[in-house]
Amino acid sequence: MDFDPVAIAIPVFVALIAGEIVWTRLCGKRHAYEWRDTGTSLAIGLGSTVAGALTGGLTAAMLAGAHALSPLSIGWQWWAWPLCFVLDDLAYYVFHRSAHRVRWFWASHVNHHSSQHYNLSTALRQSWTSFVALSFIFRLPLALAGFEPGMILVCAGLTLVYQFWIHTEAVKRLPGWFEAVMNTPSHHRVHHAVNARYLDRNYAGTFIVWDKLFGTFQPEDDVERIRYGIVSQLGSFNLLYAVFHEWAAIARDVRSAPWGHKLSYLWREPGWSHDGNRETSDMIRKRAARDRDEARLPG
Repeated sequence: MDFDPVAIAIPVFVALIAGEIVWTRLCGKRHAYEWRDTGTSLAIGLGSTVAGALTGGLTAAMLAGAHALSPLSIGWQWWAWPLCFVLDDLAYYVFHRSAHRVRWFWASHVNHHSSQHYNLSTALRQSWTSFVALSFIFRLPLALAGFEPGMILVCAGLTLVYQFWIHTEAVKRLPGWFEAVMNTPSHHRVHHAVNARYLDRNYAGTFIVWDKLFGTFQPEDDVERIRYGIVSQLGSFNLLYAVFHEWAAIARDVRSAPWGHKLSYLWREPGWSHDGNRETSDMIRKRAARDRDEARLPG
């Protein structure tokens, strides 16, 4: 099936970004957009589109190969579409969680989190290296389960399109039933935050229920101001640095690490080091909790 929801949605994305910029001006929230940051986001988005065009055929071939190996074939039944969408969203959750907990996948995903601003243009910061990072492996089980490769790709595209609108501060809270089931701007603001309590939380694509089921959900606290970006902020608007800096850091760490620890710098969580001179998100969260407990003790 030759249908790409993302390509079709691009004009809508551009119109919504323009509308949000107008909204920020009318509401006196000019800080929400910074022209160099937005320019970097747009450039990363353009590059990811090119990268997707170059590697999309290879991803489709991988899915087709897995489907051919499977003894199952669901076909194009009407009921397969919603089932595929839900299971693809679960596959996305597993991928997204892995992209924050395994440094190899994080190197491809980190550019999505590299902006210190949270607006619709941030959603365009998609990976250039997802195929190199083997991100497609998370959807191979769907093909092995008998879902058509074209159906999987369309559902994946729809999941990505859904996530565009949740990258905004213009929407505070939605009705409770919607917040309970679906991923929303409030839930996703938490995911993009570097506040200790928010690190590595709310991995959902479309349905927030996965985070609630697997213990990674964290509601947004209206009292604590959210800070966006990554733990070690880029400090640069350089396009190539934003896209490739973590791959370069991995190469440096693997080159300098003792032989017994080289592979750990690929597969352990971001922030891990063999000598303990860095902090993982779990370490940061525990330290922050300890500091809060000590602050409550009577002087």
